[in-house]
Amino acid sequence: MIRTVPTSGNEEINLYIRTYYSLLRSTREVQIKTLIEAHKRINSALHVLADKPQIDVAALLYTSMRLPECIDQTSLVIMGQSERVFSQHGYPEVERWQQVSAPGRRRRSFYNGQDTLAVYIASRSDIDDLIPTLTAYQMERRKLYNRLNKTAVLDALQAWQDAGVEEPGKNELKWLAKQANLSSKELKQLLQTWGKGGLARLQAMAQHKHELSVRSLAGSLTDYKRATRQWWRNTERALPDIAFEERPIYFISSNTHTMANLLSGYALCQEETLNQFINARGSDLLRREYQDILAQNVPSSLENFLYYALKKYEAVYPQSVRARLEHERQTGLVRIPSEHAFDIEMQVARLDQLNVMGMDRRLRVPGMQKLARSQALILNIDYPLGMAAYQVLTEIARNIETVRGVYIMGKAATLNGRVGDVMIPGVVHDEHSLNTYLFRNCITADDVAPYLVYGTVMDNQKAITVPGTFLQNEGYMSVFYEEGYTDMEMEAGPYLSGIYEMARPKRHPYNEIVDLHHVPFPIGILHYASDTPLSKGANLGAQNLSYFGMDPTYASMIAILRAVLQMEIGSL
Repeated sequence: MIRTVPTSGNEEINLYIRTYYSLLRSTREVQIKTLIEAHKRINSALHVLADKPQIDVAALLYTSMRLPECIDQTSLVIMGQSERVFSQHGYPEVERWQQVSAPGRRRRSFYNGQDTLAVYIASRSDIDDLIPTLTAYQMERRKLYNRLNKTAVLDALQAWQDAGVEEPGKNELKWLAKQANLSSKELKQLLQTWGKGGLARLQAMAQHKHELSVRSLAGSLTDYKRATRQWWRNTERALPDIAFEERPIYFISSNTHTMANLLSGYALCQEETLNQFINARGSDLLRREYQDILAQNVPSSLENFLYYALKKYEAVYPQSVRARLEHERQTGLVRIPSEHAFDIEMQVARLDQLNVMGMDRRLRVPGMQKLARSQALILNIDYPLGMAAYQVLTEIARNIETVRGVYIMGKAATLNGRVGDVMIPGVVHDEHSLNTYLFRNCITADDVAPYLVYGTVMDNQKAITVPGTFLQNEGYMSVFYEEGYTDMEMEAGPYLSGIYEMARPKRHPYNEIVDLHHVPFPIGILHYASDTPLSKGANLGAQNLSYFGMDPTYASMIAILRAVLQMEIGSL
């Protein structure tokens, strides 16, 4: 059993959670500033300077990437599970508002163009993620205001704005950074992260105090279940020719690009087009990397590089996406965007329609020709946040006949590795249910290592599912680290709670050691390291995985898809 986390760790986090849930019960909006003191007391590993006057650039970057840019004009954030919930509380047409998004967090959101942001939430995990993020953002933005709201700075920013300056010169950057008590490197990183218009955004922060309020419109378990059911019915309506209750299913939780790229092979047959794009529009770094791969000067995967180049190409030529989607459909893969609910895309792949010779060569296993007789489907979802994983998996399970495997690929923080490593757990402690799940992971290090170039694979690991990214601190982490838990993430525990209910005739237990070794289908869980939280201030707000971040995701998905294909071929 895991020892109790000391008061300086877990108790302050629990107090913070209780504080904002009690406030959110109010029928009126709650000002974010009422949460600041509780937020400071948790000593979050993602917000190490929360209680200091110094600007926490890492925290500001992290929160900026996870909130839509309109947050700077927003004074009220409203949270609801469905369009019906918003309508019942006086917001009848939120989906007619401007749809907005954040680069680092997938959450369906709509902005009314004035001062209100409507956010769809899939589970309480969205609240545990959004509230600390809003609080940290307001705190750090206020620090910027306090530093920069002075005549000399405001005049300089306005002069640059009038002159059309988008990026200050070296001397101007150094002066401005000094005014904010930042290094030139930190300020440049902020402006680059904000992209075009970053200087104007900084000017707005220097001119105006920013006060955020939040209101939760509903929060019952029934509301969450109703929203999840609506999400699944959207899938059924999109594919009326498939009787899901009659087909064997392989369930995968990953992302929207890895499985589609590997199975369809679209980027591979577009190499010449991508080559021309790289030479004409690509950065010097992109061109050099491509030439080094072709000359075998670096060990990088050509396939992975082409998948990355395709993403860049489609960003420049968005009209080209239609051709890719059509190619995917011809190879048996259909994407189903979510509608009127939380933002989780579904992908359905028919194994009997796969183009065996066109897919990524790393997937080819003996007996592939037998797949033409398969009736099985792969359901791949864009991985949900926290407890939404439990709701989605249990909803799918109650609407299908047979599950032949559950495979989870997600991001995690590593306490002993490096960004880009892959961790394969056999034990998961879930902070939601307080259960410790023991299971046989059907994926091993040997399944991943041949396809991983830059990182290390570690199997037989112990993972902990935390309630939120901000809701962890050094005291909290150190206790689990002493117990051998080195893999911190947000979905494995809820998924395993759902798996328990798929194999047992009762609801998952609470605060127990749960043995899942006898579940009648394979379980594969892989996490790629995206953060190293014991390195203070080193999080994904302060770095970019970029092309090299694709290495662990594709290596993990190759291992998962090979396991699926081998199992299905064996069953035939």
